[in-house]
Amino acid sequence: MAPEQVDAPPPGDGPESTGPAPAARRRVRRAEIVAAAARIFAQQGYAAVGMRDIAEAVGIRGASLYHHFASKEEILYAVCLTVTRELNEQNLPFLDAPGTPGQRLAAFVRAHLEFLQPRRVEHIVGLHELAALSPAHRAEIDGYRRYYQRRVRDVIDAGMRSGEFAPADPRLAAFAAFGVLNGISSWFHEDGALDLEEVVRGYVVLIVGRMLGSREYFNGQNS
Repeated sequence: MAPEQVDAPPPGDGPESTGPAPAARRRVRRAEIVAAAARIFAQQGYAAVGMRDIAEAVGIRGASLYHHFASKEEILYAVCLTVTRELNEQNLPFLDAPGTPGQRLAAFVRAHLEFLQPRRVEHIVGLHELAALSPAHRAEIDGYRRYYQRRVRDVIDAGMRSGEFAPADPRLAAFAAFGVLNGISSWFHEDGALDLEEVVRGYVVLIVGRMLGSREYFNGQNS
């Protein structure tokens, strides 16, 4: 196979760019690359996509792509970080907020769904292509996921011990909750029969009220 052509980067894409404005442009460009790569990984499969395909999808030259990412695996790693590390950073504070376990978990369910829906493609790629990561990157991504799940399990356990939630195995309850929450990536579409707010309200009732047994959320008045 012929080597990919190396072109000179356009202004702002090279390593010589410094200062706040170029740094901001680089962050925007990296985000564009990650989003475009996720789309074509989802469409064609990670193994079938080359760096040139990604560059063409973004509309940049081949050499410019290497100024942002050294390899295709690094791009996949960045895709996975958007739905693991960023998920932890944005959503776990809801579990530490004041309120009962049910109130904190209801806020978390909303935050999780609102975070995941616009990143459904990245989420699907992260699930299906995890094996393509390097061992170190896979261990890091797995660590973020395990920590996220454990924090939710701890809140469920607290609710069970306080009597707010029905007694059960908190680990199984957390697995079941994440099965429901993460499944939105496979079926929800903005032009579908339900809008996101309806899904959020319904899932709060289903998970916190019906599955876990919180009386406060059982009938949906507080969802």
